Amino acid sequence: MINIGIVSIIIIVINFAVSYKGFNDGIFFEKYKFQVDRILIHKEYYRLITSGFLHVDWMHLIFNMISLYAFSELLEVNAGIINFLIIYFCSLIAGDLFALLLHKNHGDYNSVGASGAVCGVIFASIALFPGLGIGFFILPISIPSWLYALLYIIYSIYGVKSNRDNIGHEAHLGGAVIGMLIAVILFPHSLTENYVPIAIVLIPCIIFIYIIITKPYILYIDNYFFKTHKKYYSIDHKYNEQKVNQQQEIDKLLDKISKKGIKSLSKNEKQKLEEYSNKR
Repeated sequence: MINIGIVSIIIIVINFAVSYKGFNDGIFFEKYKFQVDRILIHKEYYRLITSGFLHVDWMHLIFNMISLYAFSELLEVNAGIINFLIIYFCSLIAGDLFALLLHKNHGDYNSVGASGAVCGVIFASIALFPGLGIGFFILPISIPSWLYALLYIIYSIYGVKSNRDNIGHEAHLGGAVIGMLIAVILFPHSLTENYVPIAIVLIPCIIFIYIIITKPYILYIDNYFFKTHKKYYSIDHKYNEQKVNQQQEIDKLLDKISKKGIKSLSKNEKQKLEEYSNKR
């Protein structure tokens, strides 16, 4: 017999293990974090998932895991393990894809954290259990889950637009919306039973996403890793610029070989020439 919430606990343990490794290994952290240029130009799509298991520090990690634990058991037990995993990972990827959409021309944008997946779990729970009360840690009060969701969406929209803090609101928003939509798709009866709270949450999200797609220039975006954008290049521009720089470096190496012979190349220069040769 499967223990209650066992999958949630496994995910939490993996988050702690991977994040701890990232805390102590900068190379590991850099290799697996979310970074726009590494995903769009170098096609390192695995970062859309691996970044969701890394965190900035212990506070970031613990807060996310407490939030996940608070909602995951209810959702896992009632929706089933497979559906829970679908909601979790689709929300994780959706949060990063939404961030990628907003920051596609900000190559130095970086992020980590399970927030997108956690928000997906929370909002899926809200869609399925709208009567659920949301408490605030030690405070002896709670508010209806649908009201919490509405306030959270408004806050996330404001956070993306205002650029007033270091929180990755776009990943939260993308994960929350997809988590709720997947819950409705997996359990269609929730839409007929809970259509009012679901509509209250989703309508402002859809409107905001429409504005982003049609008028992206109105956004001012920031997060923990990224505070200023010195350049605003398109991905095509960056890719072409990178190719030109590589070709110039190859030409310099070939010119050196023609004048002084291949033995004149340093070890690093030989490695670069070999890398360029393999790519071609």
